[in-house]
Amino acid sequence: MLDFWDLFTANLSDTSWLEFVAVILGIASVWYARRENILVYPTGIVSVLIFVFICFNARLYADAGINLFYFAMSVYGWYNWTRPARDNGQLAISVNTTGQQWTYIGLTVAAYWVILGLIWLFNFDDSAYMRSYVPWVDSFTTSVFLVGMLLMARKKVENWTYWIIGDIVSIPLYFIKGLVFTSFQYLIFLIIAVMGLIEWRRRYRNLRLQ
Repeated sequence: MLDFWDLFTANLSDTSWLEFVAVILGIASVWYARRENILVYPTGIVSVLIFVFICFNARLYADAGINLFYFAMSVYGWYNWTRPARDNGQLAISVNTTGQQWTYIGLTVAAYWVILGLIWLFNFDDSAYMRSYVPWVDSFTTSVFLVGMLLMARKKVENWTYWIIGDIVSIPLYFIKGLVFTSFQYLIFLIIAVMGLIEWRRRYRNLRLQ
């Protein structure tokens, strides 16, 4: 227990104020998403742009590129959520058809191999890292999160399933890496994602009854 607390406080002390702001805004963004509140996007956009800056300065170019994709998807989601689609002038929550489910699964698999390739490209000189399981798991969680963000932009209930899967894998991954603060952050994301899935399912059922 002492080791856990020592790691947590050490990780917390190593977190810059800029990264801390990005984390808080990221948590706020997920909370707003759960509430189907448009503030999910302005808070999320500021958060990912901060991470783009942090990753670029740290020469983590693949991570910076992924966050740029998050930024693009946030802009698309912001537009899509406010585009008139029903009488209330906003996009309604919906679920995937069977065909759409398989399409998004296929997209996840394709994204996995592309991201894995990028990781190998930018880390080819780090043989110890590339021989570990970490690149494979990092590629999986990133591809799941990318497709989850696309599904959220289209207000699909299934987006929460993708976030939950990615969060479940990320919690032990970052804990094993010794990044206890980050692991705790994903635990918060997981709790909100479960709440979001329950909430969006309820809202979808209510829409069907109207």
